[in-house]
Amino acid sequence: MCVARTEPMLKTKARRGLALAFAIPLLAYGGAVGTVTVQQRSMLFKTADSGRLAAAAGMAIPNSQRLTLLASDGIETAAWYVPPQAGKPVFLFLHGQSGRLVIQKGRWRRLAAAGVGVLAVSYRGYPGSTGGPRSGTPSEIGIHRDALAAYTWLRGRHRAEDIVIHGHSLGTGVAVRLAAEVTARERIRAVILEAPFTAAVDLARERMALAPVDLLMWDQFRSRDRIARIRAPVLIAHGDRDSIIPYAHAERLYALAIQPKMLVRMAGSDHNTLVRDGLYEHVWPFIGLTLTAPAGPRAAN
Repeated sequence: MCVARTEPMLKTKARRGLALAFAIPLLAYGGAVGTVTVQQRSMLFKTADSGRLAAAAGMAIPNSQRLTLLASDGIETAAWYVPPQAGKPVFLFLHGQSGRLVIQKGRWRRLAAAGVGVLAVSYRGYPGSTGGPRSGTPSEIGIHRDALAAYTWLRGRHRAEDIVIHGHSLGTGVAVRLAAEVTARERIRAVILEAPFTAAVDLARERMALAPVDLLMWDQFRSRDRIARIRAPVLIAHGDRDSIIPYAHAERLYALAIQPKMLVRMAGSDHNTLVRDGLYEHVWPFIGLTLTAPAGPRAAN
């Protein structure tokens, strides 16, 4: 009798143990996916304040102006503007995941030395655009509205053919979407994509292969689906030692773009070293700009 009672108990315990062995990983997986889903925007948009763009002097070049731009949904964003010299183009610069406008003095020096203008916008929720009831929080559609407001501001002062849309990293997703929209109605000078991805969701899938990121990700920045709609020259520059976005993303994006286009493989460059490593030496001839003197030392940060 004792044996007959013990065997069912052992089988029940075995079934419970087996169920628990499956349940624990599933719960852990579900918890991890849930955490990533809830926190995805704080992971995608790094809005820590590295300087609030409070003054134009933070750009460290002459004639810089501090602006406040108004998006179509009423959100106010901070921006820096430097007017171009006569006959020179103006860049709309769309920053990456971490913003970092305050510390990109090497970029601003090169642009100033070449005599080109620049409007650099700090997206909603980023430094200078934070605080107050109208600051907004970053999202793909929200940042697109910020970029469109910046482009509209520029168009009120410059011809479309004098405008270069330049995105870096996350900003390439913003730049591709903006350029696809505006070039449907007017011709701009060029589009520069610095260390781009095919889509933010593609990058997420590569890093989280087991998570259903296509279903869970809100802000996917699908540049691969939009780049063929750009009706302007496109230059793609990417370091072959990029530790954040693999170089293969640039190759795939380049294959999807229409002519005229150029792919610059920067040997040995990492994600944030392209400016230092000579990015603008490729940009100037691509946009038809001839410099009479070097536009800043190549080794400067």
